[in-house]
Amino acid sequence: MPILYTTKASATGGRAGRAVSENGVLDVTLTVPKELGGDGATGTNPEQLFAAGYSACFLGALKFVAGQQKVKIPEETTVSAKVGIGPREDGTGFGIEVALTVNIPGLDRETAEKLAAAAHIVCPYSHAMRTSTEVPVTVA
Repeated sequence: MPILYTTKASATGGRAGRAVSENGVLDVTLTVPKELGGDGATGTNPEQLFAAGYSACFLGALKFVAGQQKVKIPEETTVSAKVGIGPREDGTGFGIEVALTVNIPGLDRETAEKLAAAAHIVCPYSHAMRTSTEVPVTVA
């Protein structure tokens, strides 16, 4: 596949540290939620970042397919991603689950469902989740 855009972000300190994008626009403090044994300090976590990224990407895909189908969607359209983390049943690590909620005010349910289904095909986050995309890991 031809790559059209590449970016990079790095984390230090793990779940209790800092994450920064290569251009410095994203610079966040990472904290561990109380539910995962943390102290509840102010900050974000990988699940919140994933939820934000997935919802933004899916909304972009929704706008793309709506444009293709000549359907106007309002500026107030939202996509919310609910991300959960927990131990995998095989006991070898953790897994995540994701659920998306699409809200397109003023659009009939049938059209909204068709657009959401088409966006789910177009969205690269959805594709990666659906196909268990391989991720190469290298040690520098």
